[in-house]
Amino acid sequence: MASQLTVKTVEQSDDYYHVRFRDPDTFEEVRTPDWANNIAQSVVPESEVRMGQNDDGEWLIQSILVSIDEVEDDDDASRKALEIATKLSD
Repeated sequence: MASQLTVKTVEQSDDYYHVRFRDPDTFEEVRTPDWANNIAQSVVPESEVRMGQNDDGEWLIQSILVSIDEVEDDDDASRKALEIATKLSD
């Protein structure tokens, strides 16, 4: 799953780099599951994972929020988000 992911956009807010892999409008529902956040935070403290459910009922990574305090810039945030995505797929 993670090897097929491509970063679509990276947006910076006050607290996070929002690394988007898929358009949230393609999902009926988007959640932030605790189990995914636990894995993400083992890679980058204070990170969050947003997952969306597709029409087949499969949950996919929609985006990963990486704390701006934990990375240097948007490129670093993208690399860390991909690292988190890889760990989620293990």
